[in-house]
Amino acid sequence: MNILEIKNLNKVYGSGETRVDALKDVSFSIEEGEFVAIVGPSGSGKSTLMHILGGVDRPTSGEVLIGQTDICKLSETDLAIFRRRHIGLIYQFYNLIPILTVEENLTLPILLDKRKPNKELLNDLIEKLGLEERIKHLPNQLSGGQQQRVSIGRALINHPALLLADEPTGNLDSENTKEIMKLLRKFNKEAKQTVIIITHDERIALSADRVITIEDGMITRDEARIKTTNFNSDEKAEVRA
Repeated sequence: MNILEIKNLNKVYGSGETRVDALKDVSFSIEEGEFVAIVGPSGSGKSTLMHILGGVDRPTSGEVLIGQTDICKLSETDLAIFRRRHIGLIYQFYNLIPILTVEENLTLPILLDKRKPNKELLNDLIEKLGLEERIKHLPNQLSGGQQQRVSIGRALINHPALLLADEPTGNLDSENTKEIMKLLRKFNKEAKQTVIIITHDERIALSADRVITIEDGMITRDEARIKTTNFNSDEKAEVRA
């Protein structure tokens, strides 16, 4: 079943001599439970695409259906609520609230909805993230890898339809990169969480089940993986169109 459908998506910035066509008639779909990497050179349009999928920006034309909802047709208020409840966003620089503890950062999306966190589910998530000894710490008391774990947990707290990660390991060393990728794959496999990652890292892209390449605002390749890369080795994965 498709959890995401993109139909004829266009994004234009400026006009006349300053016009930039960031996305040009982009269409694709993603099935529930897929682990997808979106790659492309700087200026290719991949970050613009991610922002539109996450409801942070709006397209000039086209449709973005998450489940049965076209988020492009939602009002700003309804879009903010939908994004908080159904889309998990992970960024390179964590975007944690510095004055909030780990637990408070994790539960922020729920608290913004004026709901009480389910303690059992919260404790289970904290355990899976390996943050049991850090729940009362502030972000500046954590390592980069721990901060990104909190960011992942916050994105997952509402069991979103989509988990979108924009260069999630771009600020981490190689060891923490491996751990974060293992964690994302764990949630993908065990919880059937749909994951979409934007990355420049070839090994991260090749650890995905599918790789979509964007160049000059257009999809130039869409490849399904033949086998899974062992992220702890130097093995290169094969792909097929």
